[in-house]
Amino acid sequence: MPAKLEEVAERSFDFVIVGGGTAGLCLAARLTEDPDVSVCVLEAGAAHLNDPNLLRPASFGTHFGQPHYDWCFRTKAQKHCNGTQFLWQRGKGLGGSSGINFLCWSKPPKDDINDIERLGNPGWNWDTYQRYSHKTEKFVYPTPETQHREKLGLDHWESGDQGPLLTAFPARIPKAELEVQQTLLNLGLSAAHAPLGGDPYGVFFSPNTVDPETHTRTYATTAFYLPNIHRPNLTVLVHAHANKIILDSEKPDGLAKATGVEFECDGNTCVVTAKKEVILCTGALKSPQLLELSGIGQTEVLDTIGVDSVVELPGVGENVQEHVFAGIVYELKDDAAFETLDILRDPKVAAEHIELHAVGQGVYTTGIVGFAFAPLSAYSPTAAKSLYSAMKEKVERESARYGKPGLKDMVDIQLERLQRGAPSCEIISYPGFLGFPSPPKPGKKYISILVAMNHNFSRGTIHSTTRDPRDDPEFDPHYFEEDIDLQTFVETVKFVRTKLGKTAPFCHMIAEELNPGPEVESDEDIADWLKSFMMTTYHTVGSCSMLPEEKGGVVSPDLKVYGTQNVRVVDLSIVPLHIAAHTQATAYAIAEQAADIVKAAYTSQGSHR
Repeated sequence: MPAKLEEVAERSFDFVIVGGGTAGLCLAARLTEDPDVSVCVLEAGAAHLNDPNLLRPASFGTHFGQPHYDWCFRTKAQKHCNGTQFLWQRGKGLGGSSGINFLCWSKPPKDDINDIERLGNPGWNWDTYQRYSHKTEKFVYPTPETQHREKLGLDHWESGDQGPLLTAFPARIPKAELEVQQTLLNLGLSAAHAPLGGDPYGVFFSPNTVDPETHTRTYATTAFYLPNIHRPNLTVLVHAHANKIILDSEKPDGLAKATGVEFECDGNTCVVTAKKEVILCTGALKSPQLLELSGIGQTEVLDTIGVDSVVELPGVGENVQEHVFAGIVYELKDDAAFETLDILRDPKVAAEHIELHAVGQGVYTTGIVGFAFAPLSAYSPTAAKSLYSAMKEKVERESARYGKPGLKDMVDIQLERLQRGAPSCEIISYPGFLGFPSPPKPGKKYISILVAMNHNFSRGTIHSTTRDPRDDPEFDPHYFEEDIDLQTFVETVKFVRTKLGKTAPFCHMIAEELNPGPEVESDEDIADWLKSFMMTTYHTVGSCSMLPEEKGGVVSPDLKVYGTQNVRVVDLSIVPLHIAAHTQATAYAIAEQAADIVKAAYTSQGSHR
């Protein structure tokens, strides 16, 4: 079980990890494989151990807005989205967002990961990514009969088979998923060659983070904490809200040294000492705030919140990038011969399916499996060409803006991606209602086609506005600051509405489009709908970018924060340029690689003590 306060307060550990989420628990488990290494994990949320509300799949979004499970973050009103504030849900508690996400297991194109190395990070390439991802995962292959029935095509599949995190296809793949996939193929998309092997271009079914025997969620808690809960060198404290890293401001060698972490628990303000390192694993939304509260960041920000500057590091909280999506919702014909998640809106039916889930049946064994990744040129070649030309001309014309160190390198790579047709535009089939503004009709079934944007040019910020660690920082993603992001989104939505929605076999099972609805017709109408009703895909990166310091970097390739001896960041905030994939697998891969980096640093010193 998690530790008691007295086992942590005023105690010393080799490593103090702040954040018991996806990366934090993985990293802690790997470091404590050495019995001579002691690790303390501070998690602000609850333990949620064996919580059926988390373990039951197909409970998509039911945790959102519940402070027990969700941080309930909200963005600043967005200037380029008609003043809309967007909800940014993130997991609160052990396991972090891996405990409340939509269980999708996908990996980026190999070029996206190699681009991270190109930006000045030796060793952060596709080969190492895949090796460390395989170290986490254990893919459970479906039976040959299931593979044939669901047309899964796993002959060239690349997945790990020895890791602690089980991944598998859910027990139920509704017929509607096959219909959507076949329609996309009929429209000219190809079957993806290697969706988990670095080439997701095309149409495919993707596994989920589920145990195929128990039909329950697998996440950081089940894979990395519970199997190691009895390790004497692993101490995990929940309801421990970190206030700041304690830094020795003397800096005799010019580098700030972390001596511990101040945190609040049970109404007490306490300190835990780190003999070797403090490692932030609090995610892209909170890690920059903790650095700023500790005196690491832009002087202007620190002055504003009244925190003394210990390390001037302008990149903290900058370069923020996010994925977004919107749901195009179709009402199914009344004779649709399959169940969707819509039946769970009836409390009586939901209770029946909870009982069915206990024996591996019912809609709670459904997952999100249908994906297509393609460039805009696959959906609208003319628009893709004109948008690329316009963005290239803009970058050349506004050289003072785009020529900034770091940003120029990233924008050049993004233009390359556009030119070569990187699969940045994503289509997801969702077996139920997920969209706005019109609500579902009683007794009706729906299928939602989610359109997601992955390689956005706009760059946002995350900065503290007060020195109170309980106050959220200001989340400002600068959505659609770059018009190319909005126009790419509009064109992909148009493809779904004018092509997918009118092509067999998909068109034969739908009755009408409910969202955005027939009143949304022109490009301007679609743009306005997106500005009000799109959603985050919960994949924020970049706020503590791994880049050279002179190019706006916050951490080096060994994940140490510049200007410090012994502070590292290990979470999605380090990703400097966004990837075309859902980010769960990447968070684990970062933690796995970080664990080996940390181990090597102390092995090379000749002693763990």
